[in-house]
Amino acid sequence: MKLRPLVTLLLLFAAALTSTPATAISAKDTLRIDVPEKSRQQGQFFTVKVADTSSKPELWFMERNYAMFRQPDSSWKALVPVENLARPGSYALLIRTDRLEQKIPVFVKPNYRKVQHIRLSPSKQAIKATSIEKTRIKDALQTESPEKRYKGVFLRPSPGRISSMFGLKRSYDGGPVTSYHKGIDISAPQGTPVKSTAEGRVILTGTVAEGYVLHGNTVVIDHGQGLTAIYMHLHSITVKEGQNVDKGEIIGTVGHTGISTAPHLHWGTYLYGTSVDPLLFLGHAY
Repeated sequence: MKLRPLVTLLLLFAAALTSTPATAISAKDTLRIDVPEKSRQQGQFFTVKVADTSSKPELWFMERNYAMFRQPDSSWKALVPVENLARPGSYALLIRTDRLEQKIPVFVKPNYRKVQHIRLSPSKQAIKATSIEKTRIKDALQTESPEKRYKGVFLRPSPGRISSMFGLKRSYDGGPVTSYHKGIDISAPQGTPVKSTAEGRVILTGTVAEGYVLHGNTVVIDHGQGLTAIYMHLHSITVKEGQNVDKGEIIGTVGHTGISTAPHLHWGTYLYGTSVDPLLFLGHAY
């Protein structure tokens, strides 16, 4: 009978020893995850920011892993694209560190883009993309350099009327819908200057003479941290591969090369190789 108080004290002491460290670990390892907009349309993107972790987080969305990039305030950030043809509905962003895992529920809404019917001349109908332009452009648009090159708001690349919006489903010469428009078209006279919308590095220049028969004279710029931009159908190119460009710097002129029905600039923006609506960037900073 005299042993009961001693046993009770020992049990209470053991419980205190096991509970204290658990409480400390939970408080120390809490992640701060910020997803400002949890509902986005097809062709848009989620902004994901993770703080209070020294190790690089893993980020998953729709069964794909997206690199997160270190920011000046020591947080980690990613702009996660929603593919234009992704099925609308409920999804989750999965963020994982070496010790913690958290899911953020998000929703993808339809963008209700219409079908655009395009008529091509017989000479344009015969044009097919060459292997060199398909391979080099795809590789360039999937660039994920760690340095963030762009600063502040994005500029418009050229004056003129927007003649075709991003995401429009496309039917050529009365045929079935086989693709969608991966950028915006800006109608302008041939020779109109085209400017880089933000700071970056030129990672591709290609001309019709070099095999870019479908895209026409083309420039791709790496803006850093998974964001790239493509400028197509140019008349002339005034930059070289490997060249750093400033925001507003002229990179070429509006043209009518490749598959094009009239002089215009095709401007596309890509995150991790997935096309997103360029108008999301105009006048905005990320």
